[in-house]
Amino acid sequence: MNRDFVHSSQDADLFGLLYGFRFRPGERGREVDSATALECLRQSRDSDEFLWLHLNLAHAACERWMRTHLDLPESFFETLREGSRSTRIEHVDAALLAVVNDVVFSFGRVSSDVATLWVCARRHLLVSVRLQPLRSVDELRSSVRRGECFRSTLELLVHLLRDQGDILTRIVRDTSTGVDRIEDQLLSLRLSDNRAELSAMRRVLVRLHRLLALEPGALLRLLNRPPAWLAEADVQALRESTEEFSLVISDLTALGERIKLLQEEIAATLNEQSNRTLSTLTLVTVLALPINITAGFFGMNVDGIPLADNPHGFWVLVALVATFTALAGFRAFRKGGDQ
Repeated sequence: MNRDFVHSSQDADLFGLLYGFRFRPGERGREVDSATALECLRQSRDSDEFLWLHLNLAHAACERWMRTHLDLPESFFETLREGSRSTRIEHVDAALLAVVNDVVFSFGRVSSDVATLWVCARRHLLVSVRLQPLRSVDELRSSVRRGECFRSTLELLVHLLRDQGDILTRIVRDTSTGVDRIEDQLLSLRLSDNRAELSAMRRVLVRLHRLLALEPGALLRLLNRPPAWLAEADVQALRESTEEFSLVISDLTALGERIKLLQEEIAATLNEQSNRTLSTLTLVTVLALPINITAGFFGMNVDGIPLADNPHGFWVLVALVATFTALAGFRAFRKGGDQ
C-alpha cells in the first residue's frame, strides 16, 4: 500500500506542474507540490480557499491531466490550439478565459521576444499554462513568495496584468532613453548608423502593440456582464488595471510615432546632404567642362591646329578657357541660386 502511494505521487509529478500555491483570504499563499495539489482538488474546500496552478504546456501529459482532473470549459482547450493569440479576457461558461501575451523571461536580460500565457479562472481555481517562461508570471510568483495576500483568483489575474504593464513600462522607458539619445545626435548634426537602430526599435514596439493590446470588445462584455461569483471590488480592480494597461499601450503607440518622425527627419537630413554633395560635384563638372573640351581638341595629333605657330598662342587659349569657365560658373551659380 505504501508502494502504491509513492507510485501515485510520482505519477502526479509527471503532468507538468511548475509550481502551485494555496490561498486563504488574509493569509499568505502556501506553496504546494503536485501531490498536495491533487489532494486539494479532490477534497471539498472552504468557500474562500482557492488554488493557483501554473503548468508547462510543453509537457506531453499536461493537457490530458487537465482534462481528467480539472473542471475547465472546453473553450479553454480550444483556445490552447487556436492560431489567434491576441490578448483578451472573456467570460465563458461561468469562467474567465484570458490569453495574455508577455515578454519572455530571459534570466535578467531585457528581451523583446513574446510568448503566450493561457489562463482559466474560477472561484476556487486559477490555472495558468505556458510554453515558455514569462516575466510577468515570474514577478507574480515572487510577490506571492514575499508574502503578499490575495483574496480571490481574479485578484491574482489583475496582479498578473499589472505586472505585465510594469514590464512593458520599463521597455517603453528604456526605448525612450535610446530615442532621446538619437534625437540629441540628430539635433547636433552627428548622424551615425541610427536608422537601423530606430528601425529595430520600431519593429519591436509595433510587435508588442499588436500582441499585447487587449481586445476591447471582449473586455467590455466582461465588465458589463461579469460572472456571478465575482465580487464588485474584483470587477472594479479589473477595470482599473485594464485602464492602466491601456495607458501603457497608448504610450507605446506614441513612442512608435515619435520614432517614425525621427526616421523621416533623419532621411530628410541625409537627402539634403546628398543633394548638396551632388550640387558640388555638378558645379565642379561644369567648371571643368571648357578646359576638358579645349584640351581634347588641341591634344589631337593632326595638322592644322590653330595658334600652333603663334608665340602667344598658349595665353590666348588660357584666356579663352578662363572666359568660358567664368561664363559656365556664372550660369551654374545663378541656376543654383534660383532653386
